[in-house]
Amino acid sequence: MEILAMIGVVVLIVGGLGALIAAFTTSIWWGLGCLLISPVYLLFLVLHWKEAKNSFFLQLAGIGIILLAGSLQ
Repeated sequence: MEILAMIGVVVLIVGGLGALIAAFTTSIWWGLGCLLISPVYLLFLVLHWKEAKNSFFLQLAGIGIILLAGSLQ
């Protein structure tokens, strides 16, 4: 089950990196804001849903995998 949790963590990290890439693609200021101040990511998610939705769902999938791995132990 540890392998499943590790896969979930990797998926979560990849989703986070995708979110940062989407933010930096939109603007350097959005990227820096999301990188340095985490609540800014929520604002970016709401205002730029079209660009950020894929990475958000990937992060949700990673959290789901982690929770699944935890429940199987």
